[in-house]
Amino acid sequence: MPTQGPQKRLLGSLNSTSTATPHLGLATNQTGPWCLQVSVPDGLFLSLGLVSLVENVLVVIAITKNRNLHSPMYSFICCLALSDLMVSISLVLETAIILLLEAGALVTRAALVQQLDNVIDVLICGSMVSSLCFLGVIAIDRYISIFYALRYHSIVTLPRARRAIVGIWVASIFFSTLFITYYNHTAVLICLVTFFLAMLALMAILYVHMLTRAYQHAQGIAQLQKRQGSTRQGFCLKGAATLTIILGIFFLCWGPFFLHLTLIVLCPQHPTCSCIFKNFNLYLVLIIFSSIVDPLIYAFRSQELRMTLREVLLCSW
Repeated sequence: MPTQGPQKRLLGSLNSTSTATPHLGLATNQTGPWCLQVSVPDGLFLSLGLVSLVENVLVVIAITKNRNLHSPMYSFICCLALSDLMVSISLVLETAIILLLEAGALVTRAALVQQLDNVIDVLICGSMVSSLCFLGVIAIDRYISIFYALRYHSIVTLPRARRAIVGIWVASIFFSTLFITYYNHTAVLICLVTFFLAMLALMAILYVHMLTRAYQHAQGIAQLQKRQGSTRQGFCLKGAATLTIILGIFFLCWGPFFLHLTLIVLCPQHPTCSCIFKNFNLYLVLIIFSSIVDPLIYAFRSQELRMTLREVLLCSW
């Protein structure tokens, strides 16, 4: 896998600033003086990674501890937390190894560093793929709970949820290994970008449909209570805000990374694209930020999970 000097970050195989990707014909130093490159200190990676690690560990512990949370919905949320946890651990481990190598505190053979690099790359890529999958699965689960409420428990059962979870983990590891192995092939990047767009379209369609159905339900209640105006307007604002947060955070945190991959395919030699390539570390920071926000959106809004978490924290003291 290509290296970029001592400050090289993992997932460097998907970073077009690498000099070892002749197959894609990538530009390395074709940016002008107008190019803005955001410097991301290693301390920021460590700090955000540790915050994400603590948050997601608490989510996993709370769901594991409370038997009332052993349902398909919380199983998917727990797996999302595990995926985000893997992202955090991998990036924190990567940053720590880089700092130790730079300080001379860790001396090892180049071949061993290369193998470790490949393993952590697979972990990061696999956790990213699984995170996107579980975000999509959570959207599907919520959709079924709204549109098929009476049949929900017969459709979404624990055995089916477990099979889906195992399938996602196996597929994530398998495809991430293929992606990292054949990173210098354009087809790999196209597959990754297509996968992201499919998840974005899936979530947008499902959540917009859910918002529409909920709005119609609230409208019916408002007509019965003869308070159409205030109820309809209040629900519309609340529902739109929730939808904006879910899809906005998803697009803001994941979009730049996949835009980066898209531009590698479309304009690898263009100066403007080369400028965007130089901010690869910033896109990884946004993905870590997503792993921090996910528990706030999907887990900590549950009152029972918050109560369990409070018990866990009080017992730990």
